[in-house]
Amino acid sequence: MHASLLDLLACPDCRDSLELAAAETEGGDIVTGTLACRGCGRTHPVVGGIPRFVAMENYATSFGYQWNRFRGEQIDAANGTRLSEDRLYGETGWRREWLPGRWILDVGCGAGRFLEVVSREKCRAVGVDLSRAVDAARLTLKDRGNVDLVQASIEALPFKPGAFDLCYCIGVIQHTPSPRRSLAALPAMVKSGGRLAVTIYERRRWTTLNAKYLVRPITRRMNKRALLLAIQALMPLLFPLTEVLFRLPLAGRLFAFAIPVANYVGEARLSIGQRYRWAVLDTFDMLSPEYDRPQTESEAAEALARGGLAGIVRRQAAGLTLAGIKP
Repeated sequence: MHASLLDLLACPDCRDSLELAAAETEGGDIVTGTLACRGCGRTHPVVGGIPRFVAMENYATSFGYQWNRFRGEQIDAANGTRLSEDRLYGETGWRREWLPGRWILDVGCGAGRFLEVVSREKCRAVGVDLSRAVDAARLTLKDRGNVDLVQASIEALPFKPGAFDLCYCIGVIQHTPSPRRSLAALPAMVKSGGRLAVTIYERRRWTTLNAKYLVRPITRRMNKRALLLAIQALMPLLFPLTEVLFRLPLAGRLFAFAIPVANYVGEARLSIGQRYRWAVLDTFDMLSPEYDRPQTESEAAEALARGGLAGIVRRQAAGLTLAGIKP
């Protein structure tokens, strides 16, 4: 944690400012310490260079396990692609020239795949995640001096209102207990004239018939290590099977709907070995979370507007992608 982050932080309970008692520093980075609220007196630890505003283990524990296990798999700098870069700019609609000199918030940063992209620019980036994925992100971005990480809840973000110029939240909202409350909490983080973009799983009439929703009542209750081992054991059979079935004209989309395996057969930028590893990772990602609650476009737009976002538009991207401006 950099000392400058303190200027942005606020108590998630009473919104008052925080005071830092640093216990250990390393090269200007605060490694351990305590953040104390001047208003309510509640304290929060800084552990491993990361302010922690929630318990280490919570409903997002599966994501912490997942991203520490597959830390570098979807990082562009590690896999030699531009998949994360293209997705970030494609879904937000932002341009690189907007980033220098800005404060940027990544809500639900995971292992830091999108933080790795934005932090290439001369900006300040803050990644927040409920799970211990922040520890994976810290390892991924340890050489980026313009990145800070925070472990906190999306419904109680520990930042001062209007602290950020730009904010994005990609593939996270549906995994929270109340997607609408989570969406409504985001606009307050952006300053006047700032921009916010979110991508959510979209709910349609047939969405809950997808095979993953039929098996999730079992898989989400499984021990996470046991679930991953089961997926790894079955993937030598499921991967070649879906390699054939998912490529079939017309019928391929039906098989992808009926078989809960994430095999990206159309992604030519990944080698077959990379696609195999991504299949294991994203199959675990779809079957393990505690919550998976897709939203309709109207539900999501209404929640963002209630939070104070204006000019909300739907972008042409996979999933439900909405972007707007803080008036």
